[in-house]
Amino acid sequence: MRPSIRLRLVTILLGATLVMQVSGQNLDGPSPGVGTTILQASTQLVIVDVVVQSRDGRPVHGLKQEMFHLIEGSVPQQIRHFEEHSATQRAATLNPEMPKLPAGTFTDYSPVAPDATLNVLLLDSLNTPVTAQSYVRDQLQEYIKHANPGTRVAIFGLANQLVLLQGFTSDPDTLKEAIKHKLIPRYSSLLDDPGGNGVDHVSPSDITGAGADQTSPAGAAPLVVEAAANFQQFEAETTAIQTQMRLQYTLDAFNALGHYLAAFPGRKNLIWFSGAFPLNVLPDASLQNSFAVANVNQDAFHEMTNLLAKAQVAVYPVDARGLTAPPVYSASSSGRRYGTNPQAINSQLSQFNTSQASEHTTMDTLAENTGGRAFYNTNALSDAVSKAVDAGANYYTLTYSPTDHTQDGGYRKITVECTGGSAGANLHLSYRHGYYASDAARKQVSGQSAVTLSGSTGGPAAIALAYQRAAMSRGAPAPQEILFTARVLPAANTTEATPVQSNRLSAGVSPKGPFRRYDIDYVVLPKDATLTLQPDGRRQGAINFMVYVFDGAGELLNAESTSLSLNLNPKDYATFLHNALQMHLEVSVPVRGESFLRIGVSDVPSNRFGVVEIPVAAVSNLAPPVYPGVPSTAESSHSTSPQN
Repeated sequence: MRPSIRLRLVTILLGATLVMQVSGQNLDGPSPGVGTTILQASTQLVIVDVVVQSRDGRPVHGLKQEMFHLIEGSVPQQIRHFEEHSATQRAATLNPEMPKLPAGTFTDYSPVAPDATLNVLLLDSLNTPVTAQSYVRDQLQEYIKHANPGTRVAIFGLANQLVLLQGFTSDPDTLKEAIKHKLIPRYSSLLDDPGGNGVDHVSPSDITGAGADQTSPAGAAPLVVEAAANFQQFEAETTAIQTQMRLQYTLDAFNALGHYLAAFPGRKNLIWFSGAFPLNVLPDASLQNSFAVANVNQDAFHEMTNLLAKAQVAVYPVDARGLTAPPVYSASSSGRRYGTNPQAINSQLSQFNTSQASEHTTMDTLAENTGGRAFYNTNALSDAVSKAVDAGANYYTLTYSPTDHTQDGGYRKITVECTGGSAGANLHLSYRHGYYASDAARKQVSGQSAVTLSGSTGGPAAIALAYQRAAMSRGAPAPQEILFTARVLPAANTTEATPVQSNRLSAGVSPKGPFRRYDIDYVVLPKDATLTLQPDGRRQGAINFMVYVFDGAGELLNAESTSLSLNLNPKDYATFLHNALQMHLEVSVPVRGESFLRIGVSDVPSNRFGVVEIPVAAVSNLAPPVYPGVPSTAESSHSTSPQN
């Protein structure tokens, strides 16, 4: 949606008239039953952003639509929309102004110019040694000094969850302060060498004298050999657990980024500084149980790349370690482990080379799948950022409707070529090379197994819950896929000894009173609700409303939520489309200490979210609301427990 349209929708939301006050009841019929197949007619559009560069890496401008030839599989496709984007065109583009909101009213709308190219800097502390993080920090400071005016940048950090450190801005001073004070290097407990200093790690298998090739000194007793092999298997499986956890956190972070960035128009360049991407689909043949440490998670990887592609996100992975050498040659390595196990040096060299090749291949694959470029074996990280930003600011957008309408989950290969006068110009084209034709709307509401982004199995409810946890986490990027406003005001000027009865206090924290009650009033446009057509002509859907209370340390204290299930006949559906949807929730907040409210709306069938986060101090001194004809102590009758 173009920002000008979103701006008008914000105005509509602010002036919406109360048309229905609901507390989670179904409207005109039961909720969807088990095994109900959702049918949804739609015209699929595929957007392909193409970066065209000359042999020396300079952007090529002025190409016409007829010069591009686009193929899906082996079938030529008709380009329905064509547009050229350049950095010079956007330099003078201003962001639309944010409408003035009444006191206590908040929205998830962020005004961004329709032709703006957005750049995301992601420092991955989870997969990167501290020394490399510090170097990245210095290189980003260097980049900001020479960045082109008007370049819009946001900064994210990743530890065990994704955190937005600085929203989109083109102010260099703001970016410098964010890098200096918010981009703090952090140790990852899931890395073998979190400091990145190459200090020796002597393992039990080293002490027993057996290396990774499962050999042992001449004359060693069979029990010693067996013990060494068992030690090695134990170490490998322990490492695999750590790797799997890093994989889960990384995939969840990219999933959250895809949801967050989908609300912004145009192309986004995700410049990802990392020391590794823990995706390994091959078994380790050197182990007794070679499949015990294989991280087979291709479905999750495919879904992640699809989500990024739909949000027009091009990933530019940057190896934060720069030029790297095998740790066996590190000056900080004493070599003591090789005294008891001489074979370990060859094993480590082999493991290092294999790991490097695997990581760089994964980086190249992710970049290719999203239309970006990978940077490794270079210490000029600031130059890599400049190249990524420049490439992502000059591109062509091609849109087509596939001739193959089936949604079978298969991979659809995309090929783009320049024809005509530009065919022999030795041009280099970067674009996403395909997508997976999967349609979540064709899945059954329940009873069908699916793979979550964290790699576990479960039905659609489990998939939604996995992303809900990420979207509703304190400090995480607030998705804007559903446009809404929320008025947050104290219910009264008095405190209460106990929380609202329907609230669910977090068992692990047990917040203590006194409490103060807050009213949260939502306004959502019906256009953001996915109401799918059923065989009987009715429309079904569900919308969740939720509010989480966090303390200053990010611990979940309390939560309230309600679900609105819709099952509308054609007449009621027509009425629904012309009225704003409103919801009222009440939540209790401890009076003592700092607290934050994370307020969200989700469309259940599409798993899209809208979220805002506010400090309670921003509304604690405002006057209570007035509800004509409605008691101020009305409570929602349908609540669910908070998810930690």
